[in-house]
Amino acid sequence: MALIDTALATTHLVVGALWVGSVVFFAVVVLPAARGGALNAEPLDSMVGSLTRGSRVAAVVMFLTGGHLTGTRYTFETLASTTNGNLVLVMLALWLGLTALVEVGSSRLRDGLDRKKVREPAANALGLFRGAAVAGALIFLTAGAIVG
Repeated sequence: MALIDTALATTHLVVGALWVGSVVFFAVVVLPAARGGALNAEPLDSMVGSLTRGSRVAAVVMFLTGGHLTGTRYTFETLASTTNGNLVLVMLALWLGLTALVEVGSSRLRDGLDRKKVREPAANALGLFRGAAVAGALIFLTAGAIVG
């Protein structure tokens, strides 16, 4: 069982890092470039489609692996009454926020790209993706607090 938990914890960490990293890259590099006019609608549409698919897969993997790890390490009582349990619940809320922000930001961006607009939709989605990047950073800080 320890080998399975180790594999799931590793998967959880790697997928989380890739997911958050891709969201941060999109918020810090891709959207500012699009807002500045350096990207056309077609390549940006492809990028946001890839990000959305990857985000959805990552959210499912994180839910399954995190659910298993939480279920084997905590009870309902310890989730509610211990510091680490509370941090797990905070991480879950941040995970839901990250997922929602990426979905809403992607939808706003795609709505504008459908009209062959780039700068305005990129500007409209930028705040949501920056919020998602902050949520991702907070997830890592929370994970560090749990481990430490």
